[in-house]
Amino acid sequence: MGATDAFPEGAARVGAAPGQPGGLLDLLGVAAVMLDADGRITLWSPQAEALFGWSAQEALGRPAAQLLVGPDHFDLVLNLFTEVMAGGESWAGVFPVQHKDGSTRLVEFRNMRLLDERGESYALGIATDQAVLRRVERDLALSVRLVAQSPIGLAVLDTSLRFVMVNPALERINELPADQHIGHDVREALSFLNTDTIVAGMREVLDTGRPMLDQFTVGRTASDPHAEKAWSVSYYRLEDAHGRVLGLATSVVDVTEQHRAATEAARARRRLAVIADASATVGTTLDVDQTAHELADVIVPELADMAAVDVLDAVLDGRRPTSLSRGGPARFRALAVSTAYNTEAVRAADPTGQIASYEADRLITRCVTEARPVLVAQVGEEELPHIAADPQGAAVLNKAGLHSYLAVPLIARGEVLGALSLYRVRNQEPFDEDDAVLAVELAARAAVCIDNARSYQSERRTALTLQRHLMNHRPPQPTAMEIAYRYQPAQAASEVGGDWFDAIPVAGDKTALVVGDVMGSGINAAATMGQLRTTARALADLDLDPDEVLRHLDHIAGGLDPAFATCLYAVYDPHSRVCRVAVAGHLPPVVVRPDRPPELLDLPTGAPLGVGGVPFEQTTVPLREGDQLVLYTDGLIETRDQPIDARLDTLLELLSEPQQDLDGLCDRLLASLRDEHDHDDVALLIARVQAHKE
Repeated sequence: MGATDAFPEGAARVGAAPGQPGGLLDLLGVAAVMLDADGRITLWSPQAEALFGWSAQEALGRPAAQLLVGPDHFDLVLNLFTEVMAGGESWAGVFPVQHKDGSTRLVEFRNMRLLDERGESYALGIATDQAVLRRVERDLALSVRLVAQSPIGLAVLDTSLRFVMVNPALERINELPADQHIGHDVREALSFLNTDTIVAGMREVLDTGRPMLDQFTVGRTASDPHAEKAWSVSYYRLEDAHGRVLGLATSVVDVTEQHRAATEAARARRRLAVIADASATVGTTLDVDQTAHELADVIVPELADMAAVDVLDAVLDGRRPTSLSRGGPARFRALAVSTAYNTEAVRAADPTGQIASYEADRLITRCVTEARPVLVAQVGEEELPHIAADPQGAAVLNKAGLHSYLAVPLIARGEVLGALSLYRVRNQEPFDEDDAVLAVELAARAAVCIDNARSYQSERRTALTLQRHLMNHRPPQPTAMEIAYRYQPAQAASEVGGDWFDAIPVAGDKTALVVGDVMGSGINAAATMGQLRTTARALADLDLDPDEVLRHLDHIAGGLDPAFATCLYAVYDPHSRVCRVAVAGHLPPVVVRPDRPPELLDLPTGAPLGVGGVPFEQTTVPLREGDQLVLYTDGLIETRDQPIDARLDTLLELLSEPQQDLDGLCDRLLASLRDEHDHDDVALLIARVQAHKE
């Protein structure tokens, strides 16, 4: 079906009833005038009256030349009339005509001779105002060129939604030539799109006359089915001058680049959200299994349909993983598997807790031995045996529809701990390099948490074997602080308690200062103290913030007997010259500055360790060279016969006296504040800031 058959639908056909007239002839105002052989007017149309100003009554029977032609052109008109009447040749041209009002107008003429049944000759003239004709010609030519040269795709459809016209831009946008549009309805021509929605929108515009603007459509063309494209489409109804519905016009703008940019921006926002989510949800406990599950859960469904976390078995045995040899097998323990939905693919993953040894041709082995991501954007049958554990697993993955795979190593502090495996089944987009970057970031964060948990669990197992504390261990002297300390047990052996102190070197020349007091006495309190002290040293090695250390100690204390202890944990950084302090129900430390009176630090007290669920706060305290920080347990100042405020005032008075060496100061404080019959042990730690060479 051609364009002329398709549009306008109401056009008259041979053998059919006449259709509605078009408006172009009305716009041109074509006039008809007939002259007899003598040049007298025998027919005068209403359009002629509008064009020349003379009514039919005034014009009929009069010589046309006298009525319409000025003296300057009279002879020329007579000659042209004679030629037409004598030779039967038609004449066309532009001629100046005299209007009734006296003005002269240029009129486009078509003149021809007519013969009646008696052989008599007549001259028929068809005329229109040249200015109107030229304007219509100009508008038509301009419209045609605008449509043809427009970078916006334009089309006209009839009321049956068959294409009548498409411009070259729309051919390029739809990647279909004009002949595959013209005469075809929308469903036939645009089968690569969701035509149900498109047709419904077009029908609504045809029915209501209300345009639809900037309708966003996404699809894939037949010539490039792998690339998603986007278009902004508008529809509006076409009507003639009489309001008759002719069809529908549509404009189409290719917004694929903008769509891709917006998609990438949204994707970047989602990635940031995933990273933020991972920061909040991965590593909430110092438990390796829990951390692995948290990592797998944060991955799906945003990044993958299925995620598996496998750790090298040596890591969970409490050993630092050694460098893996290329070409050799790797021994893994499955820790977690998470899926976005119920899928058979999960049967191809190793069950959690299972230990498996994989040869070098497995992609997960290659990932950990080379310590880099392994990306298979399009998984074929030849890759499946290198992804699955066995042929049965490969068959399961194939049946499930695995089409893209990504494995990234879990690396913490330069050591490969295991691998994170990602699978896409329903998600039709293949993994790309951006996905690999995000997966590496998430794996790195989780690996640190897993390593922390592994280290913590290892240290905790060691702490649980202690039967008593080892307070005869002498803490090392840090490079940026001078340390002096004393531990004085209670006078009665049966009252041995759980007071402890420590000074621990931390990465970056920092020093952790710890003082604590387990509630109660006896061997159980001493054992609890030993476990908390050992755990604190392990946590200090992880370079955590003081409030984070107290949170983990609080969790540990909840499982001990006795379960409650006070603690103060501080970290001094010589580079920034600040000390971060957090308190768990412990007495405040004293800061002694060379040029100011000693003062008790006003710190949030916090709840004792073991209460559980109560957050801790940390405070930053600036320290300069020569400043001293005095940490102590309650055995130094608490007595049964004096208020604690009075005892704290006595401590401040002693510290305000002229200073001597730190060891002497420790002895003087103990001698002045302690009684030989005290039934509580005491730990005292004094740290003086020294000059630090950068």
